[in-house]
Amino acid sequence: MSDARKGHIREINGPILRIHLPGGRNGEQVRIGSLDIVGEIIALEGNDAIVQAYESTDGLRPGEEVSGLGHPLTVELGPGLLQGIFDGVQRPLTEIAAMSGDNIPRGLRVHSLDRDKAWSFTPLAGLEPGSAIRGGARLGAVQETETIEHQILVPPDIQGELIDLAPAGDYTLDQTIARVRDAGGEVHKLKLYHRWPVRQPRPYDQRDHGVEPLITGQRILDTFFPLLKGGKGAVPGPFGAGKTMVQQQVARWSNADIVIYVGCGERGNELVDVLESFPQLEDPHTGRGMMERTLLVANTSNMPVVAREASIYVGMTMAEYFRDQGYDVVMLADSTSRWAEALREVAGRLGHMPVEEGYPAYLGSRLAAVYERAGRVKTLDGGRGSVTLIGAVSPPGGDFSEPVTSHTKEIIQTFWALSKELADARHYPSVDWVDSFSQDVPVAAGWWAKEISGVWSKRRTQALSLLARDAELSRIVNLVGPEALSSAQRWELEGASLVKEAVLQQSALDEADTYCSPEKQFQLLELVMQVFDQGKELISLGAPVQELAEHPVLARIRRAKSTWRSDETDQMAEFASEVYQAFAALRSEYASNQEASS
Repeated sequence: MSDARKGHIREINGPILRIHLPGGRNGEQVRIGSLDIVGEIIALEGNDAIVQAYESTDGLRPGEEVSGLGHPLTVELGPGLLQGIFDGVQRPLTEIAAMSGDNIPRGLRVHSLDRDKAWSFTPLAGLEPGSAIRGGARLGAVQETETIEHQILVPPDIQGELIDLAPAGDYTLDQTIARVRDAGGEVHKLKLYHRWPVRQPRPYDQRDHGVEPLITGQRILDTFFPLLKGGKGAVPGPFGAGKTMVQQQVARWSNADIVIYVGCGERGNELVDVLESFPQLEDPHTGRGMMERTLLVANTSNMPVVAREASIYVGMTMAEYFRDQGYDVVMLADSTSRWAEALREVAGRLGHMPVEEGYPAYLGSRLAAVYERAGRVKTLDGGRGSVTLIGAVSPPGGDFSEPVTSHTKEIIQTFWALSKELADARHYPSVDWVDSFSQDVPVAAGWWAKEISGVWSKRRTQALSLLARDAELSRIVNLVGPEALSSAQRWELEGASLVKEAVLQQSALDEADTYCSPEKQFQLLELVMQVFDQGKELISLGAPVQELAEHPVLARIRRAKSTWRSDETDQMAEFASEVYQAFAALRSEYASNQEASS
């Protein structure tokens, strides 16, 4: 690097430094001082630059040398990403642990992707030298894991004439596999990987509407508040309400091709649990290891605050890369509140004007810019891919009116609001059916009608109405007691209780019920609503509500979710037939009694 690209530190204010660096560019990365830590230029004032450091600046002093690296914060995109565990600026934690133990030394230089491993590359059939090639086009493929074929793409900012393409064989990441001559005559050497700036969204041809729901295997999410592939969702909830568990369940069981889990500023013990449990999990869709389609970004609450702010962009850029290969990607950000707090801390040190609760005025636009990178798109190569972004939000004291939650609510399409009251009552997942909503129901209803049942939408609406009625009747019971209710109203309370216990509650630790297929989800909902309808008819015939509520089949219905697995739908159908027969016998009895009395 030339002397003209070197400078020195002027001032240090925590992770924010003022440096003298002539020719510095906004967004450029720099190496700082004797510790050789990395930072990013975020403002320019003449020949001075304001830098945010990704690591602790303890021990640095004014006057130490700074070097401009000439490029913004970028990530390496290529084979070796899957099964990886990275920190907030894409340093591989497994390799770092092998090199230096449990603590990451400052200034460590390490490649994000393994440079020594050779990958078996297969060029794209029919792609010949002399072909015109555009950014995002496929050059070939590498079988990265047993379940995922990694497509090798031309970087989006390169296009021109293909000079040559390597034959099938084993190549390391640093070997050239193709050369492209652009319109200006410059020759670009392409490798199995390329770099991309994390704050710059990767380009695509056009954005599409979502066409099918993301199936998570969680009944209250799939059946009641569905999220489309390529959608934007949020999981807000106070401490202890189960946000991390909901996100982990989505990561484990969703029918996405790729899962990216970004632990942004969460407690270390929670992330350790994720890092230890994921490699042990089996993918329900392939029967192979879950990590074969997963990568993790771990940035705990004790890591540098600026790296926390960068981690969301790092995760999103990797998600867009797999989207560009034609995959459906789910990215889980746990949590965007910690990310916003990092934004607030940095903004405070920069002297930006604080607004609501100390957050900078640009909080809403930054959140929107991140969420808008999700979506279903037509890729530059002509395929279809999607990124579904699900962000956890941790409002202090469960106050959903605080800035991060309220801004998020305006941006997203699906809102899975968690309730501390439900969690305290051991009702998991503690998704509150009153505060939650989904704007994706009309599209999801079309999918459910085509794939599962045409009455899904009707049954879902009926169950939600019953739950809303339950809230009204419960208030009356609390005021004047259950005696004030009619038999029909008491049966509505019993029906709502059945919906909650037999359908909405789902244990992540129950082997039979941790994942629930769409078929089983609808069978349970249909069974409960059929029983409720038949019970209403029996009460109109004079059946005592107490007798119906204490009928033995109701207890079996409550246990049905744990009795049969998702692949045992035939046995569930037989059980439902038994239930209907039991209620038919009661109906015959009370109908004949009514006829006799008349």
